[in-house]
Amino acid sequence: MIPDQRREHILKLLQERHVLSINELTSMLSVSHMTVRRDIQALENDGKVLSVTGGVRLAARLKSEPSYLAKAQLEVPAKRAITRAAAELVRENFTIFLDAGTTSLQMVPMLTDKVGLTVVTNDFNVVGHLMEYPNIELIHTGGVVSHADHSSVGQFTADFLSRVNVDLAFIASSSWDVERGSTTPSEAKVVAKQQLLRIASKSVLTVDSTKYGKFGTFRVARLEEFDLIISDDRLPQSAVDEMREADVRLQLVAPE
Repeated sequence: MIPDQRREHILKLLQERHVLSINELTSMLSVSHMTVRRDIQALENDGKVLSVTGGVRLAARLKSEPSYLAKAQLEVPAKRAITRAAAELVRENFTIFLDAGTTSLQMVPMLTDKVGLTVVTNDFNVVGHLMEYPNIELIHTGGVVSHADHSSVGQFTADFLSRVNVDLAFIASSSWDVERGSTTPSEAKVVAKQQLLRIASKSVLTVDSTKYGKFGTFRVARLEEFDLIISDDRLPQSAVDEMREADVRLQLVAPE
C-alpha cells in the first residue's frame, strides 16, 4: 500500500476498535514500527487521530456536553490542581472573569481571601457560592439561560462583557487540540468566549487533559490566542511538543 492508502486503512481500523497499539498496527499492516509512527504523526498533524502511550486513538467529535452535575464529578483532582495554579495568578484589586463550568467552581474557595477582588461571571453556581462573601464585588453577566450548564450564554452576555474591563479571564473549554484550538458543540457559547479574548488583559484557558483530542463543531479560538493554558500533566507528550513548537504557553500541574 502507498502511504495514503495505509493511513486510510488505519482510520478504518480505528473506527472499529477506537484505540490500537503500535504493535497491533505493525502486525495488521505488516510494516515496521517506524512506518507506523510516521503514519500516526501524519494523521495527527491532520487532526484525525491522537497519540496515546504506546498507541493511537481517533480524535473524537463532541456532539454535546455532559450535564453540569455530571461534569462536577469528573476529574476533580485535576481540576483542583489546575484552579490552584490559576488562583495564584490573581492579585489584589483585580477584576477577573470566571467562565461557566465546574473547573471555575473549584476555584471559588481559593479566591475568598483575596483583597479588593471583583468577580464577573456567567455561572449561576459561582454566584451562589460567592454570594456569602461581601468582601468580593460580584457581577453576573445576564443573558439567555443555559439550563444544562447553569449559566448565561449568547449575544446579550457578549454585549455586557464589551462594557467591562477584566484583568484576568479564566476561560473553560469542553474540547481542545493543537489543530482545531478550543472548540464547543454549542454555538451560543462562542460569542461570549471570543469577547473575553478581546476585553481581557490576560486570558487563561483552564482545561484538563481528558478533553484534549476532542473537538466540537464551533471554534472559539486557536490555542496561541490564549496568553496561558493550564492543564494537568497527563497530557500526551506529543501534544506538549506540538504546543511548544507553536509557541503556545503551557503550564502543567500534577492532579492533587
